[in-house]
Amino acid sequence: MIAWNSAPVPDVPGAAGPVSLYDTAQQRVVEVDAARNPSMYVCGITPYDATHLGHASTYVAFDLLNRIWRDAGAGVRYVQNVTDVDDPLLERAAATGIDWRDLATQQIDLFRADMEALNVLAPDHYIGAVEAVEWIVPVVEQLVADGYAYTLAGDGEHDDVYFSVEAAQRPGYTDTGRGVSAAPWELGGISHLSRQEMLPLFAERGGDPDREGKKDALDPLLWRSARDGEPRWDGRTLGPGRPGWHIECTVIAQRFLPSPFTVQGGGSDLVFPHHEMSAGHAAGSGHQLAKHYAHAGMVGYEGGKMSKSRGNLVLVSRLTQAGVEPAAIRVAILGQHYRSDWSWTDELLEAATARLASWRRARGFAQREDVAALVGCIRAALTQDLDAPTALGAVDQWAEQATSSRKDAAPDPQAQELLGNALDALLGIRLAD
Repeated sequence: MIAWNSAPVPDVPGAAGPVSLYDTAQQRVVEVDAARNPSMYVCGITPYDATHLGHASTYVAFDLLNRIWRDAGAGVRYVQNVTDVDDPLLERAAATGIDWRDLATQQIDLFRADMEALNVLAPDHYIGAVEAVEWIVPVVEQLVADGYAYTLAGDGEHDDVYFSVEAAQRPGYTDTGRGVSAAPWELGGISHLSRQEMLPLFAERGGDPDREGKKDALDPLLWRSARDGEPRWDGRTLGPGRPGWHIECTVIAQRFLPSPFTVQGGGSDLVFPHHEMSAGHAAGSGHQLAKHYAHAGMVGYEGGKMSKSRGNLVLVSRLTQAGVEPAAIRVAILGQHYRSDWSWTDELLEAATARLASWRRARGFAQREDVAALVGCIRAALTQDLDAPTALGAVDQWAEQATSSRKDAAPDPQAQELLGNALDALLGIRLAD
């Protein structure tokens, strides 16, 4: 699958230092080694609706990590998926009378346009679940053969296949007696949730804890046997059907990134069950999935939950169609720390638009020494758990000082260029209007 077009990243003199990031699994800020070509997998959209501010906030957050790693001189390997076959997509297609493939294509195209507008760097590999089916099938077959998965009678001709969380839970690399080694994985090791907390979330987020016959209520689906009216693929010994959600990301990540890769990213609603189970699937195959897990907070609207059912989704495409500058949307997002839960408001957008305008006014008074210091402040903030609000505060302070005290200074085109390049390269904000 083709990603979107990325604008060239300008060169900025100097380089960022080591990057620290809050690791969800470790529950603390840790230094993330970027010296050896770091790698990142960020879970992509299920393309049944347009890009809303929650999506945008997540991808902008990990775009910062991508940019600060690159600024440090690292060769980043970045992969993102698209869940272009799943229940929500099929349900929306049926409800609207649109072929599920056409709906997916429409929304993926819209997502690409939104990411390009927001100046989010494209992944090196942008992979759909549909194109990954042929890679997923043998992995599921092997999990069955090794005792980490089992079949359960489905509604169709063939059996559904489930992952056994009990079989996969091992605190360290262990000889299973079947000629394979299980990687360390324990249910709850990433989310730190109790079983009582997991069960309702599992049901809410695509699981089926009440299905009869499962070995454990929390066992996730690996392969869904074909049902009438649903898309299906050749599952070889699994029978015709389609893959489950979590195994998709496991297989794509392991195909295109090292094991373990450096950072698994996504929204905080993916911590459980998605990232927890994806790591379990990898462990069953004998691999640690990721070294670190990082998650962006949830975005609401005017202090409440943002959702389609409430009719209050703030869509990036609608904002830009209404004439809102994408750079202002990005500034508004970056004004919130990526790990925070926050709410979008009209006032927030107005403040971001005014903020961007103030920087542009100050640009004409930029002086090299001041801008060089500002670049150092931005780098320092971003290397400390992607602290974009502090970085933007440093730009505000520079702009205020430049506007008030540098009005008599001769214009410095080199300083103006450095300023524009730095904001673009490090924060993804295009200052040129």
